[in-house]
Amino acid sequence: MTTALITGSTAGIGAAFARRLAADGHNLVLVARDAKRLGEQATELHDRHGIEAEVLSADLATDAGIEAVAARLGDRKNPVDLLVNNAGFGNKGRYLDVSMADELRMLKVHCEAVLRLTSAATEAMRERRRGGVVNVASVAAFVPRGTYGASKAWVVQFTQGAAKDLAGSGVRLMALAPGFVRTEFHERAGMGTDNIPNWMWLDADKLVAAALADLARGKSLSIPDPRYKALMGVVKVTPRSLLGGISSKTGRKYGPQ
Repeated sequence: MTTALITGSTAGIGAAFARRLAADGHNLVLVARDAKRLGEQATELHDRHGIEAEVLSADLATDAGIEAVAARLGDRKNPVDLLVNNAGFGNKGRYLDVSMADELRMLKVHCEAVLRLTSAATEAMRERRRGGVVNVASVAAFVPRGTYGASKAWVVQFTQGAAKDLAGSGVRLMALAPGFVRTEFHERAGMGTDNIPNWMWLDADKLVAAALADLARGKSLSIPDPRYKALMGVVKVTPRSLLGGISSKTGRKYGPQ
């Protein structure tokens, strides 16, 4: 049986990955900050699907947390075959309204942790000539909108560049760029969601199914819904000066900063 490690596994997209991979028969390493929720999740998935679910409580906004997860990814005796870098969060407020400490914490989780964990995983995977990494980004990566969008743009560019460098190694890397997903994300950031149109919401389980299908096809970028693919097509042909104004207004109305 193969093993998948998922960061931010106890809620949202991470929990959907855990459910799907467990149902498919993969053993899991579940990573999050809340040890109690991790234990409950591991027990439920083990009892329901008969897989082994290991828990690792770690805060990826700290060096100690990143190092603990990197060490698990580098364990050659108990290899990880799939890494899902899903941990992340949003800050409520416009640029300069958010504290520098919170901005740096976001970059630590979204960028530094993704870099270090991807590197730890792919080094071990390349030795075995097989494995995969899914780095969860966002469609916010494709519009000029604050630190959140900038950090997710870095995830997309880094992942696609690394995928090219590792082509032919047996290791697949893919950036996943979803739109609005019904999770705890907005609630944790203190953002209201009542003004987000129903058509913009995605189902986490369907999103994960589409993402895993794209990974199997060898894609380095997955935008797992026709609605958002169409929107990103419009974004590509919209002048950046106009796009900046539009994304600023919609970002203040709908999304993280």
